[in-house]
Amino acid sequence: MLVEKYAALRNEIGKVIVGQSEAVDSLLLSLFSGGHCLLLGVPGLAKTLMVSTLARTLGLSFSRIQFTPDLMPSDITGSEIIDRDRQMRFVKGPIFAGVVLADEINRTPPKTQAALLEAMQEHSVTVAGTTYQLPAPFFVLATQNPIEQEGTYPLPEAQLDRFMFNVRLDYPSFDEEVQIVKQTTADNMHEVAQVLDAQQILDFQQAIRRMPVPDNVVEYAVSLVASTRPNSTLSTPHSQLSTKYISYGAGPRASQYLIVGAKSHAAIHGKYSPDCEDVDAVALSVLRHRIVTSYYAEAEGISADQIIKNLMNKQ
Repeated sequence: MLVEKYAALRNEIGKVIVGQSEAVDSLLLSLFSGGHCLLLGVPGLAKTLMVSTLARTLGLSFSRIQFTPDLMPSDITGSEIIDRDRQMRFVKGPIFAGVVLADEINRTPPKTQAALLEAMQEHSVTVAGTTYQLPAPFFVLATQNPIEQEGTYPLPEAQLDRFMFNVRLDYPSFDEEVQIVKQTTADNMHEVAQVLDAQQILDFQQAIRRMPVPDNVVEYAVSLVASTRPNSTLSTPHSQLSTKYISYGAGPRASQYLIVGAKSHAAIHGKYSPDCEDVDAVALSVLRHRIVTSYYAEAEGISADQIIKNLMNKQ
């Protein structure tokens, strides 16, 4: 059933979003895995439209938070106010939605970033000693603009680790951009149909979690993550990747997300159990923001993606 629903989701989203198939696939994989996404892309690549369209096809509430330097934690989580009866009442913030778009998360100070990331981890908000549960399912997609870093607050590595996937959006091809221009400058709005509801999404998430994984696949994922750690017994010094080009490697959460992501990838392709190819399919999105490249890598123009691909070839 998940295969059919996944195909229907892709079809509905494709009515509005032209191209960007890899990004859409990553969003859906992250959603079915119960994780969150960090999306990197220049302005104008339909990031907001993509997320709002996804929310409509899932039948979930959607909210967009524009992060700015003066944004406060209470602007996200909500705050207590005194109503007309002089009683304290909690007013929920925009984070109380099924799908939350945190636009340009690196433009707000660390205190406000931490409020969002804490809610992502705990799936709850605590105000004045009272804990409020966030809706389920709860999916956060945060965006960053990779070309403007002046006046920003880069997320610390520990907070980047909270995101399951790091997805990069590229410019559309010539034919795709022609189609985008034709579609968005005409007077015809495409309506998308709801494909899933909240309970079905939760059921799919639970089914994916229960999917069995062979020991060799788990060992492959763990060895791949361990190979990113400099001076690890599983690193590859002969290739000069881990020891020379990586300052800090990925932690155990990367191994967990590789397996959960591989399960989701296998499920949407009709498999009953993931294999090593499913791990490879999600490895770039899981690992690229979890390794810190060294000065030598930056000096030689070697990206995190190149290092990860080489490490996969060495396994």
